[in-house]
Amino acid sequence: MNQAIETDSAVYKALLESTKAIPWKIDWKTMTFAYIGPQIESLLGWAQSSWVSAEDWAARMHPEDREQVVAFCVSQSQNGVDHEADYRALTAAGDYVWIRDVVHVVRDDKGEVDSLIGFMFDISERKQTEQQLLSLQQQLEELSYKDGLTGVANRRMFDSVLASEWANAQRTRQPLSLILLDIDHFKQYNDHYGHIQGDDCLKSVGQALSGAASRPRDFVGRFGGEEFVLVLPETDAAAARHIAERCRQLVRQRRIPHEKSTVAPLLTISLGVGTTVPEAQDRAVDFLNAVDKLLYRAKQRGRDRLEMAPVQGQSLPEQVPGSG
Repeated sequence: MNQAIETDSAVYKALLESTKAIPWKIDWKTMTFAYIGPQIESLLGWAQSSWVSAEDWAARMHPEDREQVVAFCVSQSQNGVDHEADYRALTAAGDYVWIRDVVHVVRDDKGEVDSLIGFMFDISERKQTEQQLLSLQQQLEELSYKDGLTGVANRRMFDSVLASEWANAQRTRQPLSLILLDIDHFKQYNDHYGHIQGDDCLKSVGQALSGAASRPRDFVGRFGGEEFVLVLPETDAAAARHIAERCRQLVRQRRIPHEKSTVAPLLTISLGVGTTVPEAQDRAVDFLNAVDKLLYRAKQRGRDRLEMAPVQGQSLPEQVPGSG
């Protein structure tokens, strides 16, 4: 009988030690390893004999994972709950391997926790795949908010940013400025130079505008067609005017020929600039429409200029100063 038990034990041990999963057992009262598979050495480089206590297990865990994983495993084990934990294990060479520990809590006849038994699995390849998928998702998310032609943000992103900054301005009572701009006589540009060069022109303007505002929350996007938009949080009228003028100058510095323009031999832009501290009842769409009217007025008054005004809701002052 004893010989049969010994034979069975030897078979089970051989089976356990032939798998890629690493079997282990910890005595709960002493928190020492009763057993750990020899596969641990080939995976992590630490000798099988060096795994003495649960402290060795915790010490060989990435510092960013240690506190949370140890607390979780101890809590689950104390409550007699089987569990799983993913963490980065330190190798003897100083690298890290992603491990998934699958833990079963063994109770004695009195229902007290007697020991923990489990398997460690190398999930590094799975984690690498997950990271690649996450990176791909982030890239797709970024692309969904980016204008495919110019590389600046698209209308979808603008709508999201304006809504967020509008709510923030209402809450903080800080001024919010908006610049809408349009390339002067862009249809004539396209007709004369062709759509391929027209696309290059839009790209160049987008690049120029990206240099006009440099604070982290300043936003530059393509509003649609040949229109672009800047959202400038916590920016008063004077600062907004300065940035709008900078937009004009940066586009001029590109020195893009425009033979069919009635304004100048080089490409120019017209701009509408509005600043507001929105009240609770004010709507962002009304502010946007008011600034759009200022842009229309800039085009009516000769183009290659900006029109600006403080804007509250839909109201505009009768006299709107321009800049030539």
